[in-house]
Amino acid sequence: MSQNNIRQLLANHKVIPVVGFTSLDEVEQTISELIKKDINCIEITLRNELAFECIRTAKQLNIAGFHIGVGTVVTKDQIAKACELQVDFMVSPGINSQLAPHFEQSQTPFIPGVATPSEIIVGIQFGWDTFKFFPANIFGGINTLKTYNQVFPDIKFCPTGGITEEDHKEYLELQNVISVGGSWLR
Repeated sequence: MSQNNIRQLLANHKVIPVVGFTSLDEVEQTISELIKKDINCIEITLRNELAFECIRTAKQLNIAGFHIGVGTVVTKDQIAKACELQVDFMVSPGINSQLAPHFEQSQTPFIPGVATPSEIIVGIQFGWDTFKFFPANIFGGINTLKTYNQVFPDIKFCPTGGITEEDHKEYLELQNVISVGGSWLR
């Protein structure tokens, strides 16, 4: 099994804004502001009932080279809906053996969340090598990732959760960090 080139997508977007919209009117303006900052990617979280409509609105903008992902994916129905909307990538806050086949079958790049060595090992058993480290600030942040680099040298991470404008560059300097996600960009 593979993660369908999630590493390539993350490598092209070192900083991924994590956004929970509260209005459809915010979508186009936010994306325009991100592009002005030379950020060509967004993760729209499924934290309210507007989320899928915001994703649809973002996709309809049809901006070449701008990648639209969906975050907080926790059910197979959300995976199906994200695929229907043709998102560019999916992000889950955790790892789950029942969702794994749905992510794989989607043929959409995805990144499951992990925090502990046991969760990383579960992902490795699926043949995955790239994970969201979440919530980074609660699970030891930079020090934990330094340890994980020694224990899991072939694994790459996209830490999110408590990453700030002030410390995101320090995360990106780590050998096993491919990109970071954060809400400070909005």
